[in-house]
Amino acid sequence: MPGSFVYRQTNKMQPLKDKVAVVFAASGDIAGAVARSFSDQGAKVYVTARNLDAVKALARELKAEAARVDAMKETEIDHFLQKVVADNGKLDVVFNGIGVSYNDMGGRPPTTQATFEQFMSPMEKLCGSQFLTSRVAARYMMETGSEGTILLLTAALSRSKIPNLAGITAASAAIEGMTRVMAAEFGGNGIKVICICSGALMETKRISGWIESVANQYGIPVEQIVSQYKAFDILKTVPTLKQLGDTAAFLASETGVAFNSHIVDVDCGKLNIL
Repeated sequence: MPGSFVYRQTNKMQPLKDKVAVVFAASGDIAGAVARSFSDQGAKVYVTARNLDAVKALARELKAEAARVDAMKETEIDHFLQKVVADNGKLDVVFNGIGVSYNDMGGRPPTTQATFEQFMSPMEKLCGSQFLTSRVAARYMMETGSEGTILLLTAALSRSKIPNLAGITAASAAIEGMTRVMAAEFGGNGIKVICICSGALMETKRISGWIESVANQYGIPVEQIVSQYKAFDILKTVPTLKQLGDTAAFLASETGVAFNSHIVDVDCGKLNIL
């Protein structure tokens, strides 16, 4: 019937229609792009950050609900997701876009000089936060039978050999390992767990800040650092924030089930990444 055809077409155009999605650390460029794609694909979106003012504009743009949540505090995560479930009866998608700044790691000290606190800082903030948001979300998905999707975020450093980055490299690899374990644990409840592994997105404030900090610390021109990174590109193009956001929306859709437990690279291909 014509009506049913229109309905199928609409759902195809918006594969996340009627889904309830929560984006943590949404004040960042990557999480903001993911929230936009979720909304574009039909999801009801909630955006959170430690700084509520930082996500209010995004919430207005998407007609989403904004909340102050520290993604490193389990109690705050739990209280917020409890409210989301109470309001909607389910939780379909969770994405955590937390990142670390150059200063968070104390710069790029050699392993022989880095303090234990400097080494552990990315592990606690990145891997620790992903652990907390994922496991709390899984509990609510199990309670409500949501059979949802948990999307984690890591960096291509997990499979790189760049000196003076032991802490964040270890944290990135740990997130990927944790993804596979949680997928195995939660799969029996119909929950899929996927990790997006992003290359350096030059258009983000975090990456541009990193490059400037490295340039200042080592006295290297910014252009030289960018050129060295791009020398390993397979294609003459690099991924955009929108492409990463759209990839996240695809992975959260029914079709994305094919990628359960996988680490999905978003870098257009790099010669120096396994």
